[in-house]
Amino acid sequence: MADSAPADRRGGFGRGRGRGGRGRGRGRRGDEKTEWVPVTKLGRLVKAGKIKNIEEIYTFSLPVKEYQIVDYFLPSLKDEVMKIMPVQKQTRAGQRTRFKAFVVIGDSDGHVGLGVKCSKEVATAIRGAIILAKLSVIPVRRGYWGTALGEPHTVPCKVTGKCGSAMCRLIPAPKGTGLVAAPTPKKVLQLAGITDCYTTSRGSTRTLGNFVKATFAAIGNTYGFLTPDLWAETEFTKAPFQEHTDFLATKQRK
Repeated sequence: MADSAPADRRGGFGRGRGRGGRGRGRGRRGDEKTEWVPVTKLGRLVKAGKIKNIEEIYTFSLPVKEYQIVDYFLPSLKDEVMKIMPVQKQTRAGQRTRFKAFVVIGDSDGHVGLGVKCSKEVATAIRGAIILAKLSVIPVRRGYWGTALGEPHTVPCKVTGKCGSAMCRLIPAPKGTGLVAAPTPKKVLQLAGITDCYTTSRGSTRTLGNFVKATFAAIGNTYGFLTPDLWAETEFTKAPFQEHTDFLATKQRK
């Protein structure tokens, strides 16, 4: 009898553990990745395989509204949290503190993006910044210093980006130079796939948010510069929305 009484009490604890187990099971089921259901025309074309690569999207300047499109074309993206800073708003009850996250994302092969997100929690801010960085992924134009031998390794020309008072200038460098840059632009250039580059900066570069935005703007300007190798006559083709208009006219199955 003495042995049976504690066993009954243990039974009560056992039921508690059982409930906990079921709860954990539900959580695991929720964590499974659900299938992507596109909600934009571009998303439908991408999922159906009508668009072959992300360069087609850039060619026709199509707005990307779903981060899954970038995941589909660039599965090897790596993200780097540059800074998490608290920001405050004065209210009648005192201060309201939120966290602002700066995230740079890239595949080290000609694609880079920058996302900035503010949220009550650090994890939520980082998650939101990664999604915004994917939506802002841009192509990086790379070139040579001197003779065009091997793969492109540096920026094609001197480019400048500015945000606030922070200014970043990227200058082509010979092979083997490496990235002569401060830690902030160095990380952005690495994720962009540039291996050799000189940099110079001005203004308040300790404001990391503006400094990383200036570097990102400079990288984006590489395709804004028209050089003689881009003078060839363009052969115009139909835009994806026009080419696949019959596919888009059909109703999407839910």
